[in-house]
Amino acid sequence: MKTLKLIENDPWLKPFENAINGRYEFVTAKTKELTNNGKESLSDFASGYLWYGMHRTETEWIFREWAPNATQIYLIGEFNNWKEEGQYALRPLPNGNWEIKLPLDKLTHGSLYKLSVHWNGGQGERIPAWANRVVQDEETKIFCSQIWNPEKPYKFNKKTFKPSTSPLLIYECHIGMAQPEAKVGTYNEFREKILPRVAKAGYNCIQIMAIQEHPYYGSFGYHVSSFFAPSSRFGTPEELKMLIDEAHRLGIAVIMDIVHSHAVKNELEGLGRFDGSYDQYFYGDHKREHPAWDSLCFDYGKNQVIHFLLSNCKYWIDEFKFDGYRFDGVTSMLYYSHGLGEAFGGYDDYYNGGQDGNAISYLTLANKLIHEVNPNAITIAEEVSGMPGLATKVEEGGIGFDYRMAMGIPDYWIKMIKEKEDRDWHPSSIWWELTNRRADEKTISYAESHDQALVGDKTIIFRLIDADMYWFMSKLGNTSFTVDRGLALHKIIRLVTASTINGGYLNFMGNEFGHPEWIDFPREGNGWSCQHARRQWNLFDDENLKYHYLGDFDRKMIEVIKSTKKFETTDILKVWDNDGDQTLAYRRADLLFVFNFHPEKSYTDYGLLVPEGEYEIVLNSDDAQFGGFNRVDDNLKHFTLHDPLYSSEKKGWLRLYIPSRMAMVLRKK
Repeated sequence: MKTLKLIENDPWLKPFENAINGRYEFVTAKTKELTNNGKESLSDFASGYLWYGMHRTETEWIFREWAPNATQIYLIGEFNNWKEEGQYALRPLPNGNWEIKLPLDKLTHGSLYKLSVHWNGGQGERIPAWANRVVQDEETKIFCSQIWNPEKPYKFNKKTFKPSTSPLLIYECHIGMAQPEAKVGTYNEFREKILPRVAKAGYNCIQIMAIQEHPYYGSFGYHVSSFFAPSSRFGTPEELKMLIDEAHRLGIAVIMDIVHSHAVKNELEGLGRFDGSYDQYFYGDHKREHPAWDSLCFDYGKNQVIHFLLSNCKYWIDEFKFDGYRFDGVTSMLYYSHGLGEAFGGYDDYYNGGQDGNAISYLTLANKLIHEVNPNAITIAEEVSGMPGLATKVEEGGIGFDYRMAMGIPDYWIKMIKEKEDRDWHPSSIWWELTNRRADEKTISYAESHDQALVGDKTIIFRLIDADMYWFMSKLGNTSFTVDRGLALHKIIRLVTASTINGGYLNFMGNEFGHPEWIDFPREGNGWSCQHARRQWNLFDDENLKYHYLGDFDRKMIEVIKSTKKFETTDILKVWDNDGDQTLAYRRADLLFVFNFHPEKSYTDYGLLVPEGEYEIVLNSDDAQFGGFNRVDDNLKHFTLHDPLYSSEKKGWLRLYIPSRMAMVLRKK
């Protein structure tokens, strides 16, 4: 077998060539198995949603379900007073499938229904596994599937859309908490009020959390019960389609935070013991329950489970025009240990037999399928162990994701803020953390995501300013050194993180302007309040408050990054770093990024050796419009001083005034 490119690009992987080849060959064989030895496509295989579930034809209703352990299944609902009746009994088909056909006048759009599933020794009501609409009764809080077949289904105005990924600038968001009121927001509210903000801020992609139906709102959407149903607490499927269509009109890609790493344990709402067995969709042994998440783990070794999950991947792209996925909990999938307690200190840890080959195969198949269905689709892995090849093409020996999350970066910033004095912020360390990555894998860099905003943790702005945020964020009152420091570092941290990307950059909704509230979803412990599950946009909009400084800086930062064509692919060339001075400078294309992390020292005529020519400031974190002190005149033109020693390199000395705790970006004219 020819050496895979993954191994050619990284000689350190050579000792593990057999393991990597084995994974590649396993996926190749599995692909042939699922596609009738290549006579069909993965897309053909992953079309289960077109056969299973409730469908209306021109002449009848057809419903199908897979429940191999069931002995009898009845369709129950509003149409038969929730009673088991012979005319609503499903008939068994081969391979554990069940089916019922009913005249058109028996069922109607909007009707509520469930399944009454019988098995040897038991019976239970179940929501169909392939249900595409699930609603919750406001009084009883009981979830139920709903027939969704509107007379005039939504038709997309934007028929085709190609995401802009140069670079990919992601605005991570949650529909329910996107509004300022203490309530659950809707798809329509997000479309009307939030999408224009995202477009104005310059982001070209939204990553939406909690779309797949989940019984507990406070789970942030990570305990999924109905994988094919968009959460009804935010509105209807048609309203979600309208949101995506409008996003595309604005040039914004829409990716889903998809959860295939585990499922909610609930039996009445979810897939737990759907047909009475423990091992229909999940492992039936000690691997069944996730030890840390109180959830169930899929058995990726079953073709029926692969069929279900791959069909789910295709469904959201085909039916709703999603542009791709951020796969949650990939580390948990890759390892039998779920990555818990693992150090991942060397390559041996990725090939020691503790990896779930079936899960690795599934993720590879998912990436192959998604890019087969939509070649422009985006896939991102949320993965912390650093497994090589995760974001490398399948044909090169990788798992096939387009990007992997640079999850070490937010942890690094938290550690810096919590444990280091300002004088100990060493640029060499910052540079290493932000640029140390595999050359053949694109990453999504971020300073913080929703993880850092949840109760029990703190956002960057809260760690920097804390209680002073409640007293000194007005531009009309007293000032505070803590606030000034916090605003300065907030801007610097984001700029150095965003400007060192090799793929994309992510920000969580509201964090760009330093949202003051943590996230605490309604639960028993807070009286089921939505007070901390919202976004106070009025704080950013109020010109008398300092929040807009951060939001305005973020917008300008994004503008500068987007001004360079294919910014993320340009070489990052270090010009200078000095841990004693706490200074850092690097070039990307015609942009020069200069940082002074020192809390006190400002430098006059600080020399940087750069390509000869004229430079102008295009972004200055110390500008008054961004809450700074205007210590630098942005209108000054800066010229290099010729040095004969560097004539052959056509470089000269740029002498700059670099105030303390600030950053600036200059462009070579």
